[in-house]
Amino acid sequence: MGLVARVVEEAGIPTITVSTGRDITALVRPPRTLFINAPMGNTFGPPGDVEGQKTILRAALDLAKRATEPGVLIDWPAPWPEPFEYFTGEATPEAIARQKKK
Repeated sequence: MGLVARVVEEAGIPTITVSTGRDITALVRPPRTLFINAPMGNTFGPPGDVEGQKTILRAALDLAKRATEPGVLIDWPAPWPEPFEYFTGEATPEAIARQKKK
């Protein structure tokens, strides 16, 4: 979605992405992203947490107003309510160099 967001931005339409994959998001560099440190598939929070999901949605929409320049990556401060495993590896210098050429 980050790549699609960049194309849409080139057409003059502001975009916001909400991501659970910070390493991939940092490489793709979408115009504006709210990163949620949650298991994949839970981008807007736990199932059934309607109020929490609304809060995340409002934060993403607020990012559209606050982030006046593309390239913003904001970390959502709320922790996931239970432990989960995720990839914590660093992007390789080669992968970063390839992405910067785009």
